[in-house]
Amino acid sequence: MAARLMSAQAQVCRLGKHAASEATVVRQFHASCYTASKVALSKFDSDVYLPYEKLNKRLEVVRGRLNRPLTLSEKVLYSHLDDPANQDIVRGTSYLRLRPDRVAMQDATAQMALLQFISSGLKKVAVPSTVHCDHLIEAQIGGPKDLARAKDLNKEVYDFLASTCAKYGLGFWKPGSGIIHQIILENYAFPGLLMIGTDSHTPNGGGLGGLCIGVGGADAVDVMADIPWELKCPKVIGVNLTGKISGWTSPKDVILKVADILTVKGGTGAIIEYHGKGVDSISCTGMATICNMGAEIGATTSLFPFNQRMADYLKSTGRAGIASEAQKYQAKILSADKNCEYDELIEINLDTLEPHVNGPFTPDLGHPISKLGENSKKNGYPMDIRVGLIGSCTNSSYEDMGRCASIAKDAMSHGLKSKIPFNVTPGSEQIRATIERDGISEVFDKFGGTVLANACGPCIGQWDRKDVKKGDKNTIVTSYNRNFTGRNDANPATHCFVTSPELVTALSIAGRLDFNPLTDELTGADGKKFKLKAPFGDELPAKGFDPGQDTYTAPPPSGENVKVAVDPKSTRLQLLEPFDKWNGQDLTDLTVLIKVKGKCTTDHISAAGPWLKYRGHLDNISNNMFIGATNYENNEMNNIKNQRNGSWGGVPDVARDYKANGIKWVAVGDENYGEGSSREHAALEPRHLGGRAIIVKSFARIHETNLKKQGLLPLTFANPADYDKIQPTSKISLLNLNSLAPGKPVDAEIKNGDKVERIKLNHTLNDLQIGWFKAGSALNRMKELAQ
Repeated sequence: MAARLMSAQAQVCRLGKHAASEATVVRQFHASCYTASKVALSKFDSDVYLPYEKLNKRLEVVRGRLNRPLTLSEKVLYSHLDDPANQDIVRGTSYLRLRPDRVAMQDATAQMALLQFISSGLKKVAVPSTVHCDHLIEAQIGGPKDLARAKDLNKEVYDFLASTCAKYGLGFWKPGSGIIHQIILENYAFPGLLMIGTDSHTPNGGGLGGLCIGVGGADAVDVMADIPWELKCPKVIGVNLTGKISGWTSPKDVILKVADILTVKGGTGAIIEYHGKGVDSISCTGMATICNMGAEIGATTSLFPFNQRMADYLKSTGRAGIASEAQKYQAKILSADKNCEYDELIEINLDTLEPHVNGPFTPDLGHPISKLGENSKKNGYPMDIRVGLIGSCTNSSYEDMGRCASIAKDAMSHGLKSKIPFNVTPGSEQIRATIERDGISEVFDKFGGTVLANACGPCIGQWDRKDVKKGDKNTIVTSYNRNFTGRNDANPATHCFVTSPELVTALSIAGRLDFNPLTDELTGADGKKFKLKAPFGDELPAKGFDPGQDTYTAPPPSGENVKVAVDPKSTRLQLLEPFDKWNGQDLTDLTVLIKVKGKCTTDHISAAGPWLKYRGHLDNISNNMFIGATNYENNEMNNIKNQRNGSWGGVPDVARDYKANGIKWVAVGDENYGEGSSREHAALEPRHLGGRAIIVKSFARIHETNLKKQGLLPLTFANPADYDKIQPTSKISLLNLNSLAPGKPVDAEIKNGDKVERIKLNHTLNDLQIGWFKAGSALNRMKELAQ
């Protein structure tokens, strides 16, 4: 494909009312999926059919307007426009109104999303939607015992989710079924899909050619309520892959390299679109790995073009009909046009791509394996590895497990096992059952490994780790996607490195960061030197997948008689009260709750781990607000000065004091504020405890949207140096809010004692989002419109 960088002029297309009649024709296809093909979306959605003909008709309208070659991402995205004839389409500028095909939610974020849906007063979800129980299972001993313990501890939440799904028409995947993204790939993803999911790693579905986008719960409510979903029209970054994946290099190394190139904010506002001859050397699940971790560079999502590897996976997972239909639309919808144009282009030669290990503390700090030992010694990283962990939503496919087992068997043939604890997380019940049937689990057991529950586990901090004390400096290596400070075990001194599962396995045998399996030898039990063989494994199981236990519950035909109860005394669940409306006045003399120094992810704003149990109770989980953020004033976490009385305390405690005394506040942050997870609690908590605005140098996409949805003003410094003008004692006024308008900066006053300075603050609010602010939240505005 000839790939060219796109000029802004070529991106712009606006069309007036003369296209209205054409739009009317296209909108007639919206009410339900066009049934010409009669191929169901999934075996669980037998009465909803693949929408390819409808999508193609919409896309033809857009083609006629734009009159230029389209990227794959544009084809999939624009074919889901609510009004393709009249929609402004300007990459990086327009707000698109879209009609996603489905919604997926994991149990931790689903609680708040469903509580919001309940408060909307609607009777049933408008699109196929599912809830997946994967986040609340803590890794302690091993899969079966940990699962049984989780079912007991979280019974109240699981019962709430199951009954809510039954009442409002959602599919429910029970605890033990597996990680949401693996379940989606195995059952629901299809080429050309547009799906939103309340988890930042939803882009995993791009491995099957779908645009799968992580969002907050309020966005999910919009789609489930049949309201067009709004997304700022993404730019498109092309990644041209040449050569072939081979040897120790794995698909994970592609995204580790891209992260090293683009950094954690380089993909913000863009879709990463992979193409080129190298694509065909990557398995479908390998492509999913690459798309999954695209979340770590801030990308809206990532995807690959439909090819034979995807067709093979669809057939292996019982969806041959979808593969056949997709092949009919491969050129029209499911691959990029020749000579399409990208906003940025990256070239990666897979023949020369070296295995990478990224970290610690950030997923974009790349080390080729040949440099890892040298870099680690130079930077003072602990060289001895304490734990190796493979699996997670990023790397838990059958192929991943098989390749790691080949390394383990090679080591054991020389009398060696893992030198350190080695934990394995299967991605789904289907993967667990299949690797158990095919003897892979037995290999891991003999290797010294522990197979954990089919759940997120240590990847999201659900790990009851016992081998180190908090504060002890140590190193772990994982095949996960994220490695922020304290992410896995709540220990800020843990140096977590993310890499491929193959390298995790090899490094676990050596037990040190300075081991390179491509060049270094090990000493076998017989005293002889040997090198590990390059890993190998079947892409798909020769005997087919074993589905294992049935863990899915379909909703009843009618949920009218299903009762959903929330105990007012519950510490886990709490019905939501509407946020207060804006009073129409300027926000004056706002107190600075905290000025955050450096990286501030959603983990810093609303920690996971032990706090996950409060995800359905807004007041209780607000006790973790900003406890992981570094206070600019004293370089400490969770210790700020109360400007009202001069005392020092935890951030949530001070915020509660301000709220009780009617003091409105702002928080101030640095670059890429809110990167990481999609958790909307990081926006709900500041709003609940009296926050009115968040002022930073730049935002991560999902978090900025979440703030808007909850009625907070997300503002950025027009001059980033103005960050230095704000002190912990400053008073900030946001002026002329009655004239708040798209593209118009907000005037702000900073008072430091007798000194008053005026600065400009930018925002990305459009007219619809300004309505959310004025109503107090997007949910409030939905109710206003309904009334």
